[in-house]
Amino acid sequence: MPAEEVEVAISSDQDIVLARQKGRVMAIELGFSSGDATLIATAISELARNILSYARNGKIVIRRMQGPSRIGIQVVASDKGPGIRDVDQALRDGFSTSGSLGLGLPGVRRLMDEFGITSQPGQGTTVVVKKWRQ
Repeated sequence: MPAEEVEVAISSDQDIVLARQKGRVMAIELGFSSGDATLIATAISELARNILSYARNGKIVIRRMQGPSRIGIQVVASDKGPGIRDVDQALRDGFSTSGSLGLGLPGVRRLMDEFGITSQPGQGTTVVVKKWRQ
């Protein structure tokens, strides 16, 4: 039986790798296809990279979900960083305040089945994404 929940503190590149690995392992344990496990790991990697880039530290919590008729995985990325001034703008393809390609949040939203974000300037950001097993 896979763990119900795994938490990884994010404060270095090694933490991003660890969070990605733990997400992939949990996805495989829950019966996700190899392709979907890679999508989940990629989403975790993007979210963890955002934490490191913008807030310097935070955490990723990976949780198994059991619905009445389906199994899924939930990833919660949270930090106490500067927050996002304009969430709608941050969710547009190509927008970046860091000079990157701007694939982060829009890419994560495409990779996962459900996507939610709350952010308060000066308070931090929390992103919650879910992927359901097909």
